[in-house]
Amino acid sequence: MDGSGKRNKGARGEREAAALLSDELGFIVKRNIDQTREGGSDITIGKWQLEVKRQEKISIDKWFKQATDACKSNQTPAVMFRRSNQEWKVCINLKDFCYLVRETFDD
Repeated sequence: MDGSGKRNKGARGEREAAALLSDELGFIVKRNIDQTREGGSDITIGKWQLEVKRQEKISIDKWFKQATDACKSNQTPAVMFRRSNQEWKVCINLKDFCYLVRETFDD
């Protein structure tokens, strides 16, 4: 796939991820359209900085570094990714996962 094909596939993946997140969260989630030029993540939701990948070759460490590099000190990195014909997955740090699990027991 050439450069423009990869960019188009990436943008489609970002739009798909934003639409799914909007449906699941109940509010509109938008892509950071200027992120390539200005830096930052593909999608920002509150403190979460999401790097979105729709690729066949999984490179979690590389993608997570990209998400982490896009974060400021008070932000949290995450990678949202999927291969063709598979469901979306999210990768986060263990400490963030543990925080989320503890939150479910506070109810």
